Amino acid sequence: MSASVVSLVEPMQVDVEVQDGENVPVAAADDEEQRTFLIENPNLDLEGYANGYAGYMKTMRLIFVAQHCPSLRIESYRMAISHVKKTLNVALYQQLHDKLLESLRLANLPTEGLMLDVEWVDQTTKHAETLLEKLETDLKTFKNAAIKESIRRGFDDLGLHYLNMGDLQNALKFHSRARDYCSSPKNIVIMCTNVIKVCVFLGNWQHVLSYVAKAEGTGLGGDKDHCTPQLQTKLRCAAGLANLAMGKYKLAAKNFLQSSIDHCEFPELMSASNVTVYGSLCALATFTREELQTDLINCSSFKMMLELEPNLREIVFAFYKSQYARCLELLSEVRENLRLDMHLSPHINNLCQQIRFRALVQYFSPYKVADMHKMAAAFKCSVNELENELMPLIFNGQIPARIDSQKKVGACYCCCCCCC
Repeated sequence: MSASVVSLVEPMQVDVEVQDGENVPVAAADDEEQRTFLIENPNLDLEGYANGYAGYMKTMRLIFVAQHCPSLRIESYRMAISHVKKTLNVALYQQLHDKLLESLRLANLPTEGLMLDVEWVDQTTKHAETLLEKLETDLKTFKNAAIKESIRRGFDDLGLHYLNMGDLQNALKFHSRARDYCSSPKNIVIMCTNVIKVCVFLGNWQHVLSYVAKAEGTGLGGDKDHCTPQLQTKLRCAAGLANLAMGKYKLAAKNFLQSSIDHCEFPELMSASNVTVYGSLCALATFTREELQTDLINCSSFKMMLELEPNLREIVFAFYKSQYARCLELLSEVRENLRLDMHLSPHINNLCQQIRFRALVQYFSPYKVADMHKMAAAFKCSVNELENELMPLIFNGQIPARIDSQKKVGACYCCCCCCC
C-alpha cells in the first residue's frame, strides 16, 4: 500500500455551506495545527478504548492516538502492529514497525530484538497473492456461467480481500461493481453497507450519504425483513458521521439521536460511546432549548446511552439547567481526551466554541437588561472578554441587543420579560 501512515488516519474535511442552526466554519484538512497537535497527559485507557473497535477502524484509531499522544505512542504502535498482523496488510505492518523503532529511539529506549518479522511478511504476501488469484479465477468462472448471485458474491469477496490487504481504492471498486448484480433488496443493502464502510475509511463523505440514502430507500420500498433495527441504527450513525465530518452539526445530531442503545453494535465503524459523545456535543452546539428537551433530554433511548457516559451526562444536564459555568468547566476537562478521537478532533474546537456561544445566547434571552459583571462572573471571564464574545453574536443577530460600554450592561431591543 502506497499511502503513508499519516494519510491513513487524517479524515478528509469538505467545505460546505452553513446549514440552518449552524454558524461554525468547517475544519480544513490541511490545517497545520490539526496535523501537529499533541496531547501530553490524557486520561485514556488505551486497551479499553481500542477494544471498542474492530478491523481497519481499530488500526486507524490506534495510529491517530500514536501520532498525537507522545505518552501513549509506543503502546499504541505496539497494539496497532499486533492487530495488523491479523490481517493481510503487509505494507502497513512494515510502516508501523518503522514508526515503532523511530519512537523507541526518540525515547532513548532499547530497540534490540525488535526485528521485522520477515517470515510473516513473506508468508502473508504469498498467501494474499494466492488468495487474490483464486478469487479472480472464481469471478471469471461465475461470469462465464452467467450466475448473477455468484458474480455478486465474487465481487464482494474481492472487495473484502482488498480491504484486508489495506487497498481501499480497489476495495471500493469491487464492492461498487456488485451493484449491477444485486437481485434483491437484501443484496442492495449489503452492497450499500460495504461501500459505506470503505467510504468512511477513505473520508468520502458524500458517497457515504448517497449510499445511506440508497440503503434506506431500499428498506422502505422493499422487503423489510432485512431492514433490522441494528441496520437502521448503523445507517443513521454513518450519516451522522458524514454530516459531522462535513460540519453539518445539526443534521449530525439528529442522525445520532435516532440511534438505539440496544443496536449500536458495529465496531468496524464506531462505538456506542462515539454515538453518545458525537450526538450530545452536536446537539448542545446547535439545538434550541426546546429541541434539547424534546430530542435529547426526553429521548428515552438516547438518555439510556447518556447513563453510560456520566461525564457527558453531567455536561448535558448542566447546560440544560442553565449552569453554564459548570457545563463549560466540565467540557474543558474532557476536551483534550476528545481531541484524540480521529473524527471529532477536527471539530472539537468549533463545537466547544459554538456551545459557549449558545450558552451566552440562552443566558441573555430572558433579560431586558443584563449586567455584564454578573454575566462575566457566571461565565468565569473578564467583562472585556465577555464583551468581545458578545459583539459578533449581536452583529449576526443571535442576540438582539446593544451593549452600553460605559455602564457595562447589555440592553435588549426586543420584547423581554425581566431584568438582571
